[in-house]
Amino acid sequence: MTALFVAQCSIASTKRKRFVWAVWTSGPPRVSPFRRPDLSGGGEPSHEAALAKATAAAGGTAALIEPEWARAWLRVMRGHAAWLGEGSMPGARSREARDTEPRGDAESVWSVLGVPQSASRDELRLAFRRRALLVHPDHGGTNEAFRNLVLAYKEADRRARRPKPQR
Repeated sequence: MTALFVAQCSIASTKRKRFVWAVWTSGPPRVSPFRRPDLSGGGEPSHEAALAKATAAAGGTAALIEPEWARAWLRVMRGHAAWLGEGSMPGARSREARDTEPRGDAESVWSVLGVPQSASRDELRLAFRRRALLVHPDHGGTNEAFRNLVLAYKEADRRARRPKPQR
């Protein structure tokens, strides 16, 4: 009996905010030794455009897999090793994902800054500066409290910059 295989597609963004894709049609990708994709391309302006090109090249549908595979292929094409270390392999969580992962008893970013969730970027900046004067180690606060404040401000600012959905 022949085993069925669905083409697998990996899409990753580049430094220039373009998207590169890699498709494995004859078998799944392998970590060691790295199995190069059967088809690849890049320079697409959006994730959707890259997926459309990849599925068209695969001749049908392709299952979307982790972007680490496409990043590994980019490194191989540049003449580097496919994997930088354990953190770059599929299934490893990124540092950003670990930093934004909710902690068991952590406060919300809004309560750390002392502002409502609807606060503007200017209000966030002012709240950060006010709280920084209270929790900064040079003003009697602790390193941990100040680090938490900085992380909360970065996350709140990232969320405030994110485009709001049009209704």
